[in-house]
Amino acid sequence: MSITQSLGEKIVLQMAQNYYTYRGQEMEAQTFAVGCRVTFSKTVGESDIYLFAGITGDFSPNHVDREFMRSTAYGRRIAHGSLLIGYASTASTMILQTYPSENKNMTAVSLGYDRIRFLKPVFINDTITVNYEIEAVDQEKNRSLSRIEITNQHGELVAVATHILKWVANS
Repeated sequence: MSITQSLGEKIVLQMAQNYYTYRGQEMEAQTFAVGCRVTFSKTVGESDIYLFAGITGDFSPNHVDREFMRSTAYGRRIAHGSLLIGYASTASTMILQTYPSENKNMTAVSLGYDRIRFLKPVFINDTITVNYEIEAVDQEKNRSLSRIEITNQHGELVAVATHILKWVANS
């Protein structure tokens, strides 16, 4: 990898080198199993909120208008809930990289997130930690269910969700 490669190119290259599969058509329980977990932490910066707003087009005053939010019960701007789900997606990628399989016959894809709840606001400069743990593996359906809990720097639970992964056969 050359020094002149951009960060984006490095991330794409790393992701391509670390994609996750299972042996044959069945998941390997000993590799990717109930109880496997990863954590991901990130301080939510003002630039994260503005960049996310620019990408998604969500310029709600809840996220970008300091004066408006001063008059609310929160008293300050809050992070987008979908930004937190983006951080959960990072943890999903991490679990697939942490518990890889050598077989290249199947690839994991996200089927989505269920039971998403935003329990407390996340403010600019809060440090969140995503805890991602596999709770169930269905080998017949080639799926897994994982529990996601996101806490802030005070240990307060700010969001929860269930993530569904599915393994699909490569062509």
